[in-house]
Amino acid sequence: MKAIERQQWESRTELLLGAGAVERLRNARVIIFGMGGVGSWVAETLVRTGIFHLDIVDFDDVAPSNINRQLPALASTVGLPKVEMMKQRLLAINPEAEITAFNMLYTPDTADSFDLDSYDYVVDAIDSLRDKVLLIQRATSSRCRFFSSMGAALKTDPTRIRVDEFWKAKGCRLAAALRSRFKRSGEMPRRKFKVVFSDEIVENRGDNNDTYSTDKISKPTVNGSLMQVTATFGIVLASLVINHCAAASDT
Repeated sequence: MKAIERQQWESRTELLLGAGAVERLRNARVIIFGMGGVGSWVAETLVRTGIFHLDIVDFDDVAPSNINRQLPALASTVGLPKVEMMKQRLLAINPEAEITAFNMLYTPDTADSFDLDSYDYVVDAIDSLRDKVLLIQRATSSRCRFFSSMGAALKTDPTRIRVDEFWKAKGCRLAAALRSRFKRSGEMPRRKFKVVFSDEIVENRGDNNDTYSTDKISKPTVNGSLMQVTATFGIVLASLVINHCAAASDT
């Protein structure tokens, strides 16, 4: 991308946040775990706002049921790895960005593959309760600034989405389940962190027994979810990264 083109596409961000913030965004290192209905929108928002160094992690392939809410999910991408589709899209937005795609799960077996201390920001958009617990424990023990998504399924009203400290996120079943898991294990997060959550609960009205299979895993599509909510979760998570980075001191 030519310098004049970069100046043009970053100009609206610079007008609002300032040249120093644009430079900080350009130099920040960010990793997102999960490229589904929440994480994919985090990635898009960050790259469009000026994040150049981004790692994305997800094990899954695009399924037909993803098309209603996930950025990498198109009729033409069904069966292809989500992280690779997202990498192509992000580089189409900014060809100069450094995007590394990890087509893998974050689990106890793979967690040591990621040096969380090497990132300025870690964003959690993982669905699995076990793996989410592990990432929270590891991230809150590292130097990174950590933000986490709570449950975005079974919700229809994006105006109910909130940001708060993890232990204060009330009315969210996933947050409650995580707190219960931490208390039972006695292994608490090492420091406070902010989460995006909603206290709205809407019950499924359709068939909960539908499943789809990939070469890697058979995944139940139990809970309904909508782009108007999952995308808002993702954009709010991205805003936490952007606003914190923009507000950092120039000195």
